[in-house]
Amino acid sequence: MTGIIDYGAGNLMSVTNALRHLGADCLVSGDKAELGSCDRLILPGVGAFRPAMEALERAGLCDFIREQAEVKPLLGICLGMQMLFSESEEMGLTAGLGIIKGRVREIKTDLKLPCIGWNSLNILRKDCPLLRGVNEGDYVYFVHSYCGETADRADLAATAEYGEEVAAVVWRGMAYGAQFHPEKSSDVGLRMIENFVSLK
Repeated sequence: MTGIIDYGAGNLMSVTNALRHLGADCLVSGDKAELGSCDRLILPGVGAFRPAMEALERAGLCDFIREQAEVKPLLGICLGMQMLFSESEEMGLTAGLGIIKGRVREIKTDLKLPCIGWNSLNILRKDCPLLRGVNEGDYVYFVHSYCGETADRADLAATAEYGEEVAAVVWRGMAYGAQFHPEKSSDVGLRMIENFVSLK
């Protein structure tokens, strides 16, 4: 069972629809007991870092997510990926979950922000389970103005280019993050979700 963490600030329906399309059992919940019984968790997110972290705090889920990431697969999507980081500069410096060491900052580019649309992946870690069957140059769908900068480059599994190198997939232990929306990235994104659902 895949648990989708509901804290009032996530793209729940599109993630749920993608999982159901794959025939994967899932539940949407903000209840720690229900989520704790799941085999893996997805942290979705839309909007800005600070209010999303505040919503997660109000829901009493921050420590729970940190603990769960030690014992079962966790996937952060878009803002959910950024929340895995130590901190973000968006709307003033705000602490994140600290599962991935590093800082979220605005993309340094002369191109238009937010970055909206399809972009190709540069795969740095072919051993990343999330990227099994995904090829160099495959396209995925991004919507963001901020990007994660890992303290340890080994945590960076794939990048994209948008005026500079941008973290696309991060991976540390049982925690994974996708800056793009795999649930909106056609067959390539569905492959990644399928890979995640197969993780034990």
